Amino acid sequence: MEQHPYLVGLVGAGVGPSLTPALHMREAAAHDLAYVYRTIDITALGLEPADIGRILTHARLLGFDALNVTHPCKQLVIEHLDRLDPTAARLGAVNTVVFTDDGAVGYNTDTTGFATAVRTGLPGESVREVVQLGAGGAGVAVADALLTLGTDHLVVVDLDEDRSAALARTLGERFSEARVESAHPDKLPALLPHAEGLVHCTPTGMADHPGLPLDPALLHDGLWVADIVYRPLDTALLRAARAAGCAVLDGGHMATHQAVDAFRLITGIDPDPDRMLAHLRELATDRG
Repeated sequence: MEQHPYLVGLVGAGVGPSLTPALHMREAAAHDLAYVYRTIDITALGLEPADIGRILTHARLLGFDALNVTHPCKQLVIEHLDRLDPTAARLGAVNTVVFTDDGAVGYNTDTTGFATAVRTGLPGESVREVVQLGAGGAGVAVADALLTLGTDHLVVVDLDEDRSAALARTLGERFSEARVESAHPDKLPALLPHAEGLVHCTPTGMADHPGLPLDPALLHDGLWVADIVYRPLDTALLRAARAAGCAVLDGGHMATHQAVDAFRLITGIDPDPDRMLAHLRELATDRG
């Protein structure tokens, strides 16, 4: 019987350079699937984030099987969906939409992807006491993953104190058994000596935003450090963390595992996470 040919898209602003299409198509090729993955860059097309509902309608009419959704449409897409997976509903954000006979269903694989990344990339490390830098969209998913993994005490640090306080309050209500607090970056010297883990969820360290998100002197060998930035894979933060004796987790792990979960949702096939991680590293190195 002839296999179903897949048509998938990535919707967001400035998604042209994304590694996700190549990552999905390489894994699909390993399974002998006909799988075409296209970017739908709203900036290049002159569209607004509010056009996401129209994009969904046209994508379905054009025969797309699914869409990955990224900034700035992860929240806006929700009102245009027929159903939400419980994780996506809990987070109030969607990064994968699968078109089914029963309608458009929204999922969030950012949080499941990060949880898997920590379990597989930092085996044996304690997640009880964690400091998280960044309370933006990615930070919401990462914080949820940490608390799901069993973090007892999470401090969310952000320059926007209202944003970090709001996130801490929401998480505290959802995970009542944990202690979730917010803090300004100037509190890091008091927080990090007692932390077991540090997760970085801001753009600092990306190719367009080089630098360090904190004073590297605050890092110590009792701390593991995870970065969600994956271009470059080896950020200034991770280099400083290694020099301080920290166990580290680069952003390639989260990027890969969220793609693993999305691929499974779209195709119903279990992909090979190790192969996808190797492909991600190769793509990131080739494209810088």
